[in-house]
Amino acid sequence: MVNKANECAQTEKNITFATENNTFTNSNTFTMRFFLIGFMASGKTTIGREVARLTGYKFIDLDEEIEQREGQSVSAIFAAQGEDAFRRMERKHLEAVCRTEGNLIVATGGGVPCFYDNMELMNRHGMTLYLKFSPQDLKLRIQLSSQESRPLVAGKSDEELLLFVTESLTRREPYYSRAAYTLEGNDLEITERIVRLVQQYNRCPNGEESIS
Repeated sequence: MVNKANECAQTEKNITFATENNTFTNSNTFTMRFFLIGFMASGKTTIGREVARLTGYKFIDLDEEIEQREGQSVSAIFAAQGEDAFRRMERKHLEAVCRTEGNLIVATGGGVPCFYDNMELMNRHGMTLYLKFSPQDLKLRIQLSSQESRPLVAGKSDEELLLFVTESLTRREPYYSRAAYTLEGNDLEITERIVRLVQQYNRCPNGEESIS
């Protein structure tokens, strides 16, 4: 749960937020990007679409962007070219999103924060929001979504899947924890909190509110 007040001040050129983990400065008051990060099946796309609908921001799903631009599914890219090639494509398209003007809600793939300096890049060009769930919850969410369409977990048994999620999350947590905000709860609760955060940004500099 996020319960720390955000202080917001605007100058002619900059907006500065005191966030949970760092100070974020947006140098372009006409462009704001909220990057949703977290493990696979944490709801980044579903929540991101709903937040965009409720706030009027444009929604971008980074995996969908890659598929459209490259003409292949993520699974096909993994199968044909391997993970290293996919991560290079992912970085290229993330950089393109960071150059895109306008107010954006961006759903990223689960591995994005863990490669290159992607977390630093996203924190420089927007505000990162970590959607956090336990390994047990993530295992169930993966099984209820499309496990077989996800290259890293396709074909895994219950025990193998839980072990994979637990070990992967342990490795990724140091990257995820560098997000400006960590959000926990069910999808509706997280959606509502992000909407309030976006609305607070839109109202800046007139108010100081806590996101709970």
